[in-house]
Amino acid sequence: MGWTATGLYGRNSSPDRPQVGNPPPSNGPFSLTDMPYDYADLEPQIDQLTMEIHHKRHHGGQLANLNNAVSEFPELADMTVEEVMKNVSRFNTSVRNNGGGHYNHDLFWKVMAPEGHRGEISSELKAALERDFGGVEEMKNAFSSAANGQFGSGWAWLILDDHSHLKVLGTPNQDNPLMDIAPTRGTPILGIDVWEHSYYLAYQNRRGAFVSNWWDTVNWGEVSRRFKKGPIH
Repeated sequence: MGWTATGLYGRNSSPDRPQVGNPPPSNGPFSLTDMPYDYADLEPQIDQLTMEIHHKRHHGGQLANLNNAVSEFPELADMTVEEVMKNVSRFNTSVRNNGGGHYNHDLFWKVMAPEGHRGEISSELKAALERDFGGVEEMKNAFSSAANGQFGSGWAWLILDDHSHLKVLGTPNQDNPLMDIAPTRGTPILGIDVWEHSYYLAYQNRRGAFVSNWWDTVNWGEVSRRFKKGPIH
């Protein structure tokens, strides 16, 4: 595996581990994703402290800002986050950034899983990957290239377009391909956060090592479920 995240402030680390505290208070229609596993469960690929800070402070802060925007845009209260993404051009930059961050992180947590709970690539998804990329490994190579090649902060995605074909692409900041302002649109079924807060505590500037190790956390059962569900219309 090479470089891993174990040993910073993980399961067996110092009792001096920093205390992250609770997410920012947030009252509104949107809720912070309940983590489907413990913060330490993705070690050694992603360390516990990074996961906790990422979920509570970064995602939590974006969620709070999105809820705060409801006072300016009351119609948000009656929309799902997917509907917000598909109509994001109607709103300001704060909704784009914080709504995008909420949607992106909700997907990110769910397409990862601890060892023993990651499932398998369905036969249907595998066939589609072979059709559109030449195989699973070819898709992974294209995805990793998009993640490593994203200049500055952003995301890499595997998306399903409206014709049920699979594509790989990157987006800057908290943009995603579900947004109506995206140059290439589609429904994300897999995504990786390559903002430095996702990996810097353990990997520093070694984004490539983070991306390589991250594949060992992917919840292929969830990715296959999203593929089977089809595009969001």
